[in-house]
Amino acid sequence: MYSDVSAAPLAEPSPPSDAPTGKLVIVAAPSGAGKTTIVRRLLERMPELAFSVSATTRPQRAYETDGQDYYFLNLDQFLERRQHGEFLETEEVYPGCWYGTLRIEVERQWRHGKQVIFDVDVQGARNLKAAYPENSLALFIQPPSLEALERRLRSRATESDQSLKVRVAKAGEELRQAAHFDAVVVNDDLETAVSEAERLIRAFLHG
Repeated sequence: MYSDVSAAPLAEPSPPSDAPTGKLVIVAAPSGAGKTTIVRRLLERMPELAFSVSATTRPQRAYETDGQDYYFLNLDQFLERRQHGEFLETEEVYPGCWYGTLRIEVERQWRHGKQVIFDVDVQGARNLKAAYPENSLALFIQPPSLEALERRLRSRATESDQSLKVRVAKAGEELRQAAHFDAVVVNDDLETAVSEAERLIRAFLHG
């Protein structure tokens, strides 16, 4: 069970006046739509971007590295840091499974002269966009169809039948939120999707 502290969102404190500022590129999609692959390709093509590593309470997978793919925290650690206002945004994606963006991670990249790209949940993306409406670009990566998305999730072989059903149902809800994003990129052909995302990001950063 998780603490009642998760029941209501916390008001995030304002950043100090000397905090660095920059631009945010927020990439979101339903699970399995290919956003992580697209973000990795964009980082290879665009050296001005740096990846924001999210924190999560979900279990670490065998191929993942702590501090590189995610900061893996237990639930008590995550909720304590949330209580102290260390996150720009947090989202309980599934019961007891939290994701969040640490303020210090974003400011670290800005101090190095980088613009920050995010690979986040759909609701997390909307929270970030609301926090930085003027200096952020929110891209929604859309699968060609819900059926194609389900096939991709099955091909991972990392989900039980029950968790797969939950993810597909959530994906259907998330697809309806695409209209709230600045732009939608359909990931039917990966190279085409990456090129379109790159075009939109370059226009945002340098236009």
